[in-house]
Amino acid sequence: EEEVHVMPPKAKFTREEIIAAAMKIVRKKGVEAVTAREIGNVLGSSARPIFTVFESMDEVHEEVKKAAMAEFEKYAKKALNFTPIFKAFGVQFINFAKEEPKLFQLLYMQENESSVSLDEELNSLGSMLDVCIDSIQRDYDITLDEARILFEQVWIFTFGIGVLCAGKTCHFSDETIFQLLGREFVSMLQLIKSGKLHLCNIQPEEGSTNEEMENMKEELIK
Repeated sequence: EEEVHVMPPKAKFTREEIIAAAMKIVRKKGVEAVTAREIGNVLGSSARPIFTVFESMDEVHEEVKKAAMAEFEKYAKKALNFTPIFKAFGVQFINFAKEEPKLFQLLYMQENESSVSLDEELNSLGSMLDVCIDSIQRDYDITLDEARILFEQVWIFTFGIGVLCAGKTCHFSDETIFQLLGREFVSMLQLIKSGKLHLCNIQPEEGSTNEEMENMKEELIK
């Protein structure tokens, strides 16, 4: 008896076309709206052709996240054309939040299954992290550790502005963003050069007993 080979269905759309459709949905409605049916609607098709290319919607979501990161990297690379690079990077980070709020939310405002350390989060910035820290150390005559501390502090501040912009909580003009980032950077640089970073710790009031001091510390770190 002759063996019959069943050919898999030919893909009606390419991976690129499907991801482009998914990105349209994300930009308009957010990643939660990215379903096979919604993608099919954008492509003028049923949901079925999506699964001739992708095994699952989880795979689609992973590819969408990669595409969103690629869009962010376009913004980040623009900073390489400016001095100081670290400030330009901060401005571009916030511009991305303002101009691509849904993509920013996808990359930076989704709840993770488990939180990561600050070092792990910063390492996701890739080569831009090293470029910024190296330029800070070189241009402002501080140690590598000090440059790292400065970058971490300014990045957390910048991240907060980005979240406010992406969530439509606040609007900041370009001039205001320049001023805010400049003040934060100069303030941190002066603090680091003063050698008084350790003095930023919260101290108990004068006259507190040792027991009261220990209780206050426990309350603060809960």
